[in-house]
Amino acid sequence: MQFKKIIHAIGMCGSLLLAACNNDSHNTNQNSDTQKALQPIVIQGALPVESEQMAAKLTNATVETVGGWKFWKGTYQGYPVIISKTRMGMSNAAAATAIAIERYKPIAIINQGTSGGHDPELKVYDIVLGRYTTNIGAFRTPKKALGEGSNALEWNEAFDVLPDDESDPEPIAIRKFEADAELLTAAHRAQNNYTQGNVVEGTIGSADVWNNELDRIAFFHKNYATSVEEMEAASVAQIASQFKVPFLGIRVLSNNITNGGAYDAGTGEACQHYVLDVVVEYMKAKQAALK
Repeated sequence: MQFKKIIHAIGMCGSLLLAACNNDSHNTNQNSDTQKALQPIVIQGALPVESEQMAAKLTNATVETVGGWKFWKGTYQGYPVIISKTRMGMSNAAAATAIAIERYKPIAIINQGTSGGHDPELKVYDIVLGRYTTNIGAFRTPKKALGEGSNALEWNEAFDVLPDDESDPEPIAIRKFEADAELLTAAHRAQNNYTQGNVVEGTIGSADVWNNELDRIAFFHKNYATSVEEMEAASVAQIASQFKVPFLGIRVLSNNITNGGAYDAGTGEACQHYVLDVVVEYMKAKQAALK
């Protein structure tokens, strides 16, 4: 009789253990299913030094090439991620963005990478979260006769390439694209993990120009409130806004000639590590909202 009781007890324990395992498996599957329900987030970098560190961290990554643009598809900590190497410049970045949106239907886009400083208070390895992103390469120049020369410091009229009124032949305005609030919140949640510099909000200026004239840089810092300059983010923001895809620009200072901050190649890798933390924070919040 005592032996039968022992056997019965063992059987009950086994049943409870099996039920617990089944519940764990169910919870794991539920979590996995929730993550799969999320659309991928696209992270962009113009050059290999701004993209390949992130691509190497993806799980089960596959590579797709569309035209001249490369995309890595995989997961990071269980979340679907697309790493996009856009190549340099406004046109390349815009094209890569349109392809990514049409092909992958992303939940959001982060454009990240290196930049040159406009704000003398910022140091190499500091990161700027682009609360605003703006095109600093679109102008209407003043009229001057042949022989009167040219002075870029007199180019005071910014040309809005995405005007609300498309019938206006000369839309003169500084167009600033505002960051998505949820992406910006996620970036602030992740900033405690970044120890190589400060993380601040600011304005990212973009153009197919590499400015080395300190007076010109000071002009942009004063009139556009630029913190840094680079060559892609504003065109990405412009395309994302038209598709209504949430966007955030994140830029690390790789150099800052306004205060003598010398170029450091390690900044690109540092920024990529930080951006992956931002992605986890953002996707985690989106996952929680689906439950």
